[in-house]
Amino acid sequence: MDKIIILAGGYSNEREISLITAASVTKELKKNKKYKLLTIEPDGDFVKKLRKFKPKLVLNLLHGRYGEDGYIQSILESEKVKYTHSGVLSSSLAIDKEISKKIFIKNKILTPPYFKFNFKKNLNYKNIIKKIDKMFKFPVVLKPINEGSSVGVYIANKKNFNNNLMKLQKFKEILIEKYIPGREIQAAVLGNKKLGIIELKPKRKFYDYKAKYSTSAKTEHLIPVNITYKNFNKINSIALKAHKLLKCRGVSRSDFRFFKNKFYLLELNTQPGMTSLSLVPEIASHNNISFMQLIEEIMKDASINK
Repeated sequence: MDKIIILAGGYSNEREISLITAASVTKELKKNKKYKLLTIEPDGDFVKKLRKFKPKLVLNLLHGRYGEDGYIQSILESEKVKYTHSGVLSSSLAIDKEISKKIFIKNKILTPPYFKFNFKKNLNYKNIIKKIDKMFKFPVVLKPINEGSSVGVYIANKKNFNNNLMKLQKFKEILIEKYIPGREIQAAVLGNKKLGIIELKPKRKFYDYKAKYSTSAKTEHLIPVNITYKNFNKINSIALKAHKLLKCRGVSRSDFRFFKNKFYLLELNTQPGMTSLSLVPEIASHNNISFMQLIEEIMKDASINK
């Protein structure tokens, strides 16, 4: 019997989603009698429980800071235990929206233009508005540098810019990015292979935290996507290229805007959700990959020092 630790919960703003993901995965794995499961939180007793249970691998289902930024990965590395999803460096690069964008730009992957805003250094808001007008006009996207699930992301116009900016003061530094209109399409990669794409039509302004996880938000999921074969191949190839550039493993999901026949990569997620509303299981299902098969494929790619 394979002993598997399911790591869930955590301290980020996405704690609740991590627990829902863990519940979904646990329910599925329990159908297979070959697994002995233990769900634990990354608390003060985490390492003690890890050493006592001696798992074959850790299924890392944490989301956000401390869970997919390289922090927990470095602990698992030091304990020399196999774990799922991307390693220390890949995780820290992907969650840092500024660094990952620089890597994408350097490697000729189109991503929205941006600049970094520091609340301590930039106190003259009139100058910021002038800079935005000069660089890329309104509306703009305001986002924390290292949060996931669209936590703290706002689309701002000139009238509500200051109000939305003030909501993000706790982050100290944020990105101000050109807003790209158009279609929202997500592409998934599994084990260095193209998994497929899905299009989202949120009832809200964009695919934010509520649109992702609330049944009341009623985001429409379109699969297969109405797109040319050439563009289908193109978006999948960009997602795979980004996955490989960051040296990701397991599964990743890249978020795109499709506008004027161009794909803009917004960000790459190294630990996408696995809830009933999550996109990767839906893409997998469309490709005749069951939820159990998807989980087991992710576990096959578990490793140390990669």
